[in-house]
Formats: sequence, structure tokens, C-alpha cells
Amino acid sequence: MFTIKDELLSMIRVAGVKVLDEQIQVENRGNPHKLTKLNGKIVVYTFSYEGQHLKIGKAGPKSAARVNSHHYDPDSSMSNLSKSILGDTDFELYALSKSTVGEWIKNNTERIDILIDYQLGIFILNFVEAYLHLKFQPKYEGYEGQRRK
Repeated sequence: MFTIKDELLSMIRVAGVKVLDEQIQVENRGNPHKLTKLNGKIVVYTFSYEGQHLKIGKAGPKSAARVNSHHYDPDSSMSNLSKSILGDTDFELYALSKSTVGEWIKNNTERIDILIDYQLGIFILNFVEAYLHLKFQPKYEGYEGQRRK
């Protein structure tokens, strides 16, 4: 079975970059999901709901807040998953609020983290995020006018 990890390793190697299998780990945090510890890794994280990718982002080794709290609190940053969900009429039936959306995300979305050895660097991190954006076209990435119809 060809996995997303195999796909990423293959694409990175096609670009001529040496990468060991163990330098990239894919961890399905499940649904409901538990948060992650970076432990010196860089990460690309994905959130999906009912088979649709909602948000894909990245964070460095010192960005634990971006990974573990920003997307669960609409007031934490300019762009985050909870703010997008609260502004989306598709989620109105859940009667979510600023105080409930974070727990709803933890209990109802599937989260997959792609942990990358820090030594592989920012270009690999950027590539993995961009590749997943292209592959899954998450609902809350890019501006509406930029998205392919």
C-alpha cells in the first residue's frame, strides 16, 4: 500500500534531496484528537472533517502554540481554523461559539501531523505543505478568488 509518507519521500527524492525514511513521520492524531509535542521537529498539520480537508499549516520547532492552541481559539491569531469555522454557514447547525469551537474541533475533526526532522530544513517543510495544499485543496486556504473553480 502506497502511503502519503511514501508519496512525500518519493517526491522529495525526485527533487534530488537525500532523505531517510525515518526523517519523516506521519502521525494520525485521530478523531477526537490529542495534541502533539514537537520535540525539536518541524511539522505540517492537517485538519479534516467528514473527508474534506479544512486547513493545512506548518510550524517550526519553537511554534508549539501554532500547532497546539491557535487553531482552537478564534482570538489567538489573524488566521486560524476556529475563526474560519465560526464564519462558515456550513457549520451554523452546530451553534458553535468562541467558547465552544475549540472543543468541537478536537472532538470532530481528524488531525494528521507530518513530523519532519529539523535538519531537513525549511525548504522541505515548505514543500510538504505546498504539496498537501495542491493534493487536498483545503477549504480554508487561499482567497476565494484565487481558488480553482
